[in-house]
Amino acid sequence: MSTSTTRPVPAAPKLSMNVTTTFFGNVVQDIAVARQAGFGGIELQSPKLYRYLDAGFSVHTLPPLLEGLEVTGLGAVLDAERQGAAREDFLAEVRRMCSIAATLGAPIVQLCTGPVDVGVVKDHRAGTLADDDTRYRATLGMDEAEAVAVTAGNVREAADIAADHGLELYLEPLAWARLNRCRHALRIIETAGRSNVGIALDTWHFWSTGDTLEEVAALPPELIKAVHLSDGLDLDREHDVADQGVHRNVVIGGGAIPLQQWVDAIKSTGYDGWWVSEMFSDRANEHDPLVVATTMRNLLAILVG
Repeated sequence: MSTSTTRPVPAAPKLSMNVTTTFFGNVVQDIAVARQAGFGGIELQSPKLYRYLDAGFSVHTLPPLLEGLEVTGLGAVLDAERQGAAREDFLAEVRRMCSIAATLGAPIVQLCTGPVDVGVVKDHRAGTLADDDTRYRATLGMDEAEAVAVTAGNVREAADIAADHGLELYLEPLAWARLNRCRHALRIIETAGRSNVGIALDTWHFWSTGDTLEEVAALPPELIKAVHLSDGLDLDREHDVADQGVHRNVVIGGGAIPLQQWVDAIKSTGYDGWWVSEMFSDRANEHDPLVVATTMRNLLAILVG
C-alpha cells in the first residue's frame, strides 16, 4: 500500500512591467500591452503619466483601462534632495503623485536621488563644473553625512505626505548620483525615521556602483518594496560615471549582469513582492512592443521561477 503527500503548489511569481519596457508607447498602449503580454501588474512612470494628464485626460479615466492589472507602483519623483524654493516644488510633486497613486490603487510612490542629469556629474568629476553653472547639482560636493541628512529630511516629509494617503515610498539611489549605494539608501531610511519608506532594488543601479550580492542577501525583506530587473554593460567603476544611455543600453539578458545570481540573492532574503522589468535598449525600442513585452515577461518568469 502506498501513500502520497500533496505538496503545496508554489505561488506564481508576481511580475510587473515598468513602462520603460515599451519605451515609446503612451499610457493607454502600455496598459494594453502589459495585459496582453501576461503581466499581472504595471509600474507607471511620470513622463508618460503626466503627459496623459496634461493633455486633459482625467486620472479617473484610467481605472477602467487597468481592469485585470494591478498598478504596483508609481514613479518617479526625481531629485529628492531639492532645497530652497525647489524643495517646495519637490513636495508639491509628491502630493500630486500620491493623489494619483491613491486614485489608481497603487500602494507605493518612488523617489530618486539626484542629480538626474548625468552630464552634471561628469563635469563635476572632471573639475569642469563652473561656479556660475546653473544646472542642478543635488548633493555633489557635500560629504556623505551632510548629503544623507539633507536627503533624509525631504524623504521624511514626503513619507508623511504618503502616509496621509495610506501609501509607502520606495527610494531608488541612481547609479551616477552623489548618493548611489545600497548603504546610502539604508542610511537615508534610518535617518528619515519613517516606517513607510523602503528600497526599490534595481539590479543595474546596484551592480553598476559595486554593491554586492552579499549586501543584497543581508537586506531585511520588508525594506525591499520592489525589484527592478534590468541589465547593463561593463564599465570601469573607478573611472566611468555610470551613464544610463551608454551602460544600460542593452536588452535584459544580453548584458554583463549575472541576473540569475542577483535574483537568487534577493530571493534568499525571503522577498516575495513584485519583480519588475525595466529596460533602456535602443534596439528593443525599435521592435514590436508586444513582442518585447512578452519576451521580457517570459524571461522574468524563468529567472524568478
